[in-house]
Amino acid sequence: MTDEHRTSTDDPGAAQQLAEQATLALYEGDEATQALGIQIVDVSPGRAVARMTVTESMINGVNLAHGGYLFLLADTALAFAAQTRGRPIVSAHAHITFIAPARACDALSAIAEERTWYGRSAVYDIAVRNQDDLLIAEMRGHVRALRDPVEAPANGTAGAAADGPR
Repeated sequence: MTDEHRTSTDDPGAAQQLAEQATLALYEGDEATQALGIQIVDVSPGRAVARMTVTESMINGVNLAHGGYLFLLADTALAFAAQTRGRPIVSAHAHITFIAPARACDALSAIAEERTWYGRSAVYDIAVRNQDDLLIAEMRGHVRALRDPVEAPANGTAGAAADGPR
């Protein structure tokens, strides 16, 4: 990781504190994560664990958890892991491989871990596992650090500019 992406100190305690503060701030404004009952249960610099229970409303026509919800959980872990460095980050792209089905009442955990930084971009691997530690899906996500902080538009919704990462 380049110096540009390190915290202002090499003190592990300060880096952990920054990760926790960034997580609290992001979670506070993340209505989608909260509405789906996703909890961020562990963070450290470059890493986050998100948990979600599959509800009946998340089941598709073949009686399995809809893949979109699995992607959403993995993407949430990615977002929180990337934000632990204290800079505004947005997803550039991600791909997911579904390995095993998830079902109603499954307690899923998505573990996102930073692999590398290059310039303002980074790569993360995310594993989604059920309560029995069975691997459900693997995602690889690519993120980009913004040059400028993300500001909430006048209408109260937050997000990156329409033209993408700056």
